[in-house]
Amino acid sequence: MFYHLFSQYITTFNPLRVFTYVTFRSAGAFITALIFSYLFGPWIINTLKRHLAVETIDEDMPDRHQAKQGTPTMGGLIILIGLLGSSLLWTRLDNSYIWMMYLTTIWLGIFGFIDDYLKNFAKSKKGLIPKYKLMGQVSVSLMIALFLYFSNDIEYLAYIDLPFLKHTAIFLGFMFIPVVIFIVVGTSNAVNLTNGLDGLAEGISAIVALGLGIMSYLKGNINYADYLNLGFIPKAGELTVFIAALVGTLIGFLWYNCRPAEIFMGDTGSLPLGGILAMLSILLREQIFLAIVGFVFIAEAMSVIIQVRYFKFTKKRFGVGRRVFKMAPLHHHYELRGFAESKIVVRFWIITILLLVIGLSTIKLR
Repeated sequence: MFYHLFSQYITTFNPLRVFTYVTFRSAGAFITALIFSYLFGPWIINTLKRHLAVETIDEDMPDRHQAKQGTPTMGGLIILIGLLGSSLLWTRLDNSYIWMMYLTTIWLGIFGFIDDYLKNFAKSKKGLIPKYKLMGQVSVSLMIALFLYFSNDIEYLAYIDLPFLKHTAIFLGFMFIPVVIFIVVGTSNAVNLTNGLDGLAEGISAIVALGLGIMSYLKGNINYADYLNLGFIPKAGELTVFIAALVGTLIGFLWYNCRPAEIFMGDTGSLPLGGILAMLSILLREQIFLAIVGFVFIAEAMSVIIQVRYFKFTKKRFGVGRRVFKMAPLHHHYELRGFAESKIVVRFWIITILLLVIGLSTIKLR
């Protein structure tokens, strides 16, 4: 909005030119999103408390989680307000990639909100039926995949870059559509599964988003993209501003979500958050980069799949179900092994930072 408001006056007042720079607007989006999250946080927390939108802890959860009983949930509203409010102010609204990010954020945010609403206010505490949640994830990814496939942008996006090989990419062709659906659904659910400890999913997401932000800035700048052999994507640079807003709102949310959490983001935040990271990786052709930096998300999701499959196999084979992990997802396994919650969170953050460095180091290998 600021870009469109001030760019027309550049010729009469030259200092307004700063609003045309991605770097300046990214800094503004980051700061604004952080402030929005910080300011709206207490109001949303108190409102949710008044309406008894609080977390209910399952009996099969680790004992220490019982202390979290009654903590407000649906805190993803803070993330949505901070992200959408800030990005609307600082991004260029004539960029179609930005509107795809808005669609992903709002669409999955609505489904996550419905899920949390049903858990808190409906007679059934199970939330949204899984197949309906899956329908929400598939529908938005299918809409965007079809739009991209039949647009001129497919010329740039119908590939997956291989970060460890120079001038090498996998051409997807028609497979672009199912690949988009798979990545969005998989990442959205993986982030949702990771959202089980104070600050865990939010902190990892901020680190992963930072990596994608660096890639969007480099790939959206023709000089840097050509020099580093990254493959120039004309509309990608503007995503840097959106990602800066995302990182800012996540850090702002961590102010209230770090242990002991004053609020949980719930599916209102985790579903759109995973979808956002997935869609960014698709628009940047950095799906493998996302898999590297976001490997903790993959490990968390795989731990659940392995646990369920192994339990069913052993029950069918031996009559008694056995488990690979003490509990899944993976972070609960370490909890039951005696690790403090804060230690698990910080160590998973450290692993993600290490993976970010590895992912960024592949730039020179290209």
